[in-house]
Order: sequence, then C-alpha cells, then structure tokens
Amino acid sequence: MELSDILKPEAVKAVSSVSSKKRLFQEIAELARGVYGLDGAQAIDAMMERESLGPTGVGNGVALPHARLADLERVAGVFLLLDRPVEFGAVDRQPVDIAFALFAPQDAGVDHLKALALVSRTLRDASLRTKLRANPDPSKLYTMLTEAHPVQAA
Repeated sequence: MELSDILKPEAVKAVSSVSSKKRLFQEIAELARGVYGLDGAQAIDAMMERESLGPTGVGNGVALPHARLADLERVAGVFLLLDRPVEFGAVDRQPVDIAFALFAPQDAGVDHLKALALVSRTLRDASLRTKLRANPDPSKLYTMLTEAHPVQAA
C-alpha cells in the first residue's frame, strides 16, 4: 500500500480558518465530502466518536484522526496543513498543525490498520514534517507525501 492509493491530490489542502479541533474536523469532513462524496455530518460524528476513545494527536504537531464509515468502499485520506496550530489534546500536549485523516469502510479490518501505520510511519519523519510545514502549496504537499519513503518498522 502506498499513500497515493489512499490520498487523492484534491484531498490535500493548506488552511487558515481553523481555530479548534471541532473546526478542524469540519474542514476535514468538508474536503472528504467534496473529494470522496462522504456524508460530512457522518464523518464528523465518526471522528468525534473515535476521539472520545482517546486523542488521535500523536505528537510533534501531528494528528491522525480516523474513523470507519458504513457507506465507504475503500480507505480514503485527507491531509490538512494548518497555518496556525490548534489545541488537540495530543499525547505530548503540543498543538497540531498537520492532520492526516483516514476514513475506512466499516469492515476494512487490516486495510485500515495498514493505512494508519503507513501514515504514522511517514509523518514520523522529522525532515518531512519540516518540509511540509515550509510549503503550503497543495500540489507540492501531495508530491512530498506520496514520494516519501518511510523506514519500515522492524
């Protein structure tokens, strides 16, 4: 599985209007609706429900919100780069400015976990995070993300 399998170029965006976690989820859902045809309200509810189990802010300014949706056929990703970090309740208590959301079919099982692991490994790379933060152009962000070659877990 490659990031280009789960992330469309149109699903990458730099945004400046986000001021809270809730607003971030709204932006993610709006983009997912426009690109993948997802039900925006259902996407927000599913992300909030997952978040209630524990924060998906993984540290270093990165959040990986994810949810399973009934009407989805394959794993789909949305990437947002925020111009100002927002409080997210991350494990390291740092605000978030990089969000990579994943939506998976209700019965995706291992594909959902593989996608989550791939995104996590990719965004664990400090030099990639630095490059992403320095370039708000969506097409360049997409290229950097999809050309990243994360180190495989041992």
